[in-house]
Amino acid sequence: MRRIMVLNPKGGCGKSTISTNLAAYYANKGESVTLADFDPQGSCIDWLAVRPKDRPVIEGYAAREDDVFLPHGPGYLIMDAPAAVHGKLMKQHVKLAHSIIIPVLPSPFDIRAVSRYIEELLLIGRISREKTRIAVVANRVRKNTRIFYALERFLNSLGIPFIATLRDTQNYIRAADQGIGIFEMPRSEVWPDLEQWESLLDWLDSKKSLPKKNKGKKKRIK
Repeated sequence: MRRIMVLNPKGGCGKSTISTNLAAYYANKGESVTLADFDPQGSCIDWLAVRPKDRPVIEGYAAREDDVFLPHGPGYLIMDAPAAVHGKLMKQHVKLAHSIIIPVLPSPFDIRAVSRYIEELLLIGRISREKTRIAVVANRVRKNTRIFYALERFLNSLGIPFIATLRDTQNYIRAADQGIGIFEMPRSEVWPDLEQWESLLDWLDSKKSLPKKNKGKKKRIK
């Protein structure tokens, strides 16, 4: 099962928005999708509770740190991690994922917090060995503003993939209110947003987002 985690040190950065929209996207592609909500606020579970019955099914899972169930088989597991995960708990979360998406808001506070967080992430052996891949997304962005350019310079300086810029729009709020993703809204209303998601989805569908295979020789079992 393909395992994707959305992770950030601060709350309110749009983790649940990205998680629910990813789940809706893959469900509408006919994939089996489980949405695991590690966040105590339970935003993803609340979203599933109002999801219309006529939409593609997404399984919900209220995950606990001390009892993590990972479904097996084909399909996608989308994980919405809690904020401020550090140390041993961070390593446990990283181990669960093939790919980690880190949303960053155009704010000096968020830029500084994410800078320290990524430094901590890069020290984890699984990431340094590329067993788990990470990438960043600029979220709730208003282009042609001073803070956007500051954020863009920061993200380009990280040395890890900067894969998408998602604009600040009410479309995500409207979709969340209905328990759907923007991929399930009329295209005429959300086409600018769909275009912005293309680079994120392309990265997730590419080998660049998958664990690096061990090219060493296999040991013979005697």
